[in-house]
Amino acid sequence: MVGMTERPARIAIVGAGPAGIYVADVLMKSDTPVSIDLFERFPAPFGLIRYGVAPDHPRIKGIITALHQVLDKPQVRLLGNVEYGVDVKLEDLQRFYDAVVFTTGAEKDRDLDIPGIDLPGSFGGADFVSWFDGHPDVPREWPLQARQIAVIGAGNVGLDVARMLSKTADELLVTEIPANVYAGLAASPVEEVHVFARRGPAQAKFTPLELRELDHSPNVEVIVDPADIEYDDGSVEAINSDNQTKLVVRELERYAMRTAEHGLGTRPRKLFLHFFESPVEVTGDGRVEAFVTERTELTGDGNVRGTGTRNTWPVQAVYRCVGYRSSELPGLPWDARNHVVPHALGRVLDMDGNHMPGIYVNGWVKRGPVGLIGHTKGDAIETVKSLLEDLPTTPQATDPDPQSVTAFLEDRGIRYTTWDGWYRLDEHEKSLGTAWTAEHGQVANKDGELVDRLRVKVIDKHAMTQISRAE
Repeated sequence: MVGMTERPARIAIVGAGPAGIYVADVLMKSDTPVSIDLFERFPAPFGLIRYGVAPDHPRIKGIITALHQVLDKPQVRLLGNVEYGVDVKLEDLQRFYDAVVFTTGAEKDRDLDIPGIDLPGSFGGADFVSWFDGHPDVPREWPLQARQIAVIGAGNVGLDVARMLSKTADELLVTEIPANVYAGLAASPVEEVHVFARRGPAQAKFTPLELRELDHSPNVEVIVDPADIEYDDGSVEAINSDNQTKLVVRELERYAMRTAEHGLGTRPRKLFLHFFESPVEVTGDGRVEAFVTERTELTGDGNVRGTGTRNTWPVQAVYRCVGYRSSELPGLPWDARNHVVPHALGRVLDMDGNHMPGIYVNGWVKRGPVGLIGHTKGDAIETVKSLLEDLPTTPQATDPDPQSVTAFLEDRGIRYTTWDGWYRLDEHEKSLGTAWTAEHGQVANKDGELVDRLRVKVIDKHAMTQISRAE
């Protein structure tokens, strides 16, 4: 690396969620000395973990602990409240860094092209997740007037949405939900939530832990029609070859057996998991009044075909959870069909298929929103390998001094936040939890034990920035 022997390689990572932090981790574990700046458009880090996963998700705490350890390293610097394409451009980053890795994730809903999907009362699951996670960019209010709700999609996002719609607000006080989310859920009149999957139990994309969590609420009865427990040769092969599938099927069979024995059960709210129901249309006079599906059947290889039989489900709200999509990034090529940045092994490719020197991608903006958070770590290894292989011949930064970047941001009047600022915000949110407990008393966790509220999330972006910057 000519000219770089006297300094570490300067790397910018755009996006401080798991995909970006894993890239930083893999870079620091390499033999190449590195100096890394993580740019994040929000004042706080952690991306999907903070704003894209249900607050009662059982594994959040462990994942945040691991990410925290990476950001604590001296080779990494967080520059929060800095938005790519608004506050900094690609050419700015290329001036200050030898390589730039984009890890901006995916937070918009994929479209579902069926009649009536745009009726009032029809929502994107990702938008609802953003609301209950206190995302700074979404409205504080959410219309929760429906007694019967349809959730379209057999993945973990669909389960998160269904679980949050089904649980009582008081059950969620043990989490970090903000006051407006508690108030919205407390006023919800919901009685039934129906989750619809186009294929069968063996093709569901739930994880076993998420599926099991549904049953931990004393107020929510999970119902599976025994007639939906059906397998073909392709299903049996999937069950026998994958332990996750086997565990999911076993959990669904348990729910079905209980339904066969006890019917709708005694818990006040009902959460139905329906299989072999393909979305056809949403109907209603001026707003959602029903959801229409077509019954499907297995074809032998794990796929399904329509039977022509239609079912109409009276609902007053529909949530589509059919996948996330990424947003186009200024200055980068874009695959509009798959909603990703074109790449080869993480190397960003221009419209002619040539690698754009020093520019890389990782995570969902690279491969689409598939897999669990942990899968992003394998992605990071691939991307970092490409970056380090290219580094000796990559055009170097013309102004690699770490102070030049912060001076540039300050000259532009950008009130950026830092990792020290996250510690201040973290302590502030914990103090809000302590104050809430002092005023209202302890809350019950899922085991029925009384505990203090650990934190209450701050939503307002300006307030987050002020707290982080000690202003």
